[in-house]
Amino acid sequence: MKNKRFIKLSGLSLATLLFLSGCVQTDKSGNPTGFIWNYLGQPMSYLIEYFAENQTLGYGLAIIIVTLIVRLIILPLGIYQSYKAAIQSEKMNYLKPILGPIQERMKNASSQEEQLAAQQEYFATQKQYGVSMLGGMGCLPLLIQMPFFSAIYFAARHTPGIAEASFLGIDLGKSSLLLTAIAGVLYYGQSLLMQVGMDEEQKKQMKTMALMNPLMIVMISFGSPAGVTLYWVVGGLISLIQQAITNFILKPRIRKQVEEEFKNKPLKAAPGKVKDVTPAASAIIEEKASKKKNRNAGKQRSR
Repeated sequence: MKNKRFIKLSGLSLATLLFLSGCVQTDKSGNPTGFIWNYLGQPMSYLIEYFAENQTLGYGLAIIIVTLIVRLIILPLGIYQSYKAAIQSEKMNYLKPILGPIQERMKNASSQEEQLAAQQEYFATQKQYGVSMLGGMGCLPLLIQMPFFSAIYFAARHTPGIAEASFLGIDLGKSSLLLTAIAGVLYYGQSLLMQVGMDEEQKKQMKTMALMNPLMIVMISFGSPAGVTLYWVVGGLISLIQQAITNFILKPRIRKQVEEEFKNKPLKAAPGKVKDVTPAASAIIEEKASKKKNRNAGKQRSR
C-alpha cells in the first residue's frame, strides 16, 4: 500500500515536471518563452550571467551558485514536507502491532466481502490515531517547488554563453558522462538514505523507487548538455543533505514526540468497524454483480 502511494507521488512529480516543461517553449528563433520562463527562468538566467560575466566567476560556478540559492530558499519547504511525512511514517511504525494483523487479513481474505471489511477497519484505525492515508506527503509543497526546479533547469539550458563555456575541463555545451555518473550516484545515495531505519518489508517496497529516481535523472542528464547536468549534481547534493537532516535530526525528535503522544493511549483497532462495514461491502458486491448481469442480458438481446 505504501509502495503504491510512493509510485503515485513520483508519477505526479514527473507529470508536473512535464507539464511545467511545456510552459517553457521556444519560438521560431529558438529562444525560450512561456509563463515559467518569463517570470522565473529568465531572472535566474540573468543571475547566472551576472555571476559569470559581471563577477567573472565563469558559467560553471554561476550555475552552482544560482542552484544553491534557489535550493536553499525552498529548503525549509522541503524539510517541512519531509517532517510531515516522517511523522506519519513513525506513527505507522508505532501502530504495527494492530495494523499488521489487519493487513494480513486483507492479504489472506477468502472473499471480496472479507477484504473490503478489513480495508475499512484498516482505514478507520488509521483515522482513529491521526494517520493520513496519503502518508503525510501532501502535494502542495511539491507543487510549489516544481516551478523553481523547472525554471533553474531551463535557465541552465538556455542561458547564452553556457554552451561555449567549460568548467574544470568539462565542456558545458556537451553531455558529460562524468557529471551524469555523479548525479546518478548522489540521487541513488539519497534513495538509500531514505531507507535507513525501515524494516525489511518497507525496504522491499522501496526497492523499485530507489532505482527509478536515479535512473530518470541519469537518462535526462545523458541527453542534456553538461551545464544542465551540473544543475542536477548540485540539486542531488542538496537533496542528500536534506535527507540526512531528516534522518539524523528530525526523525529522533519525531520518534520521541510520537511515543509521548501514544504514551497514555492504549493501542486497539477501531471498535465495531468490521460489523458496521460488512453490509456495505455486501451491497457493493451485489451491485457489481447486478450490473454485470444486466450487461450480459443486454448483449444477449442485441444478438
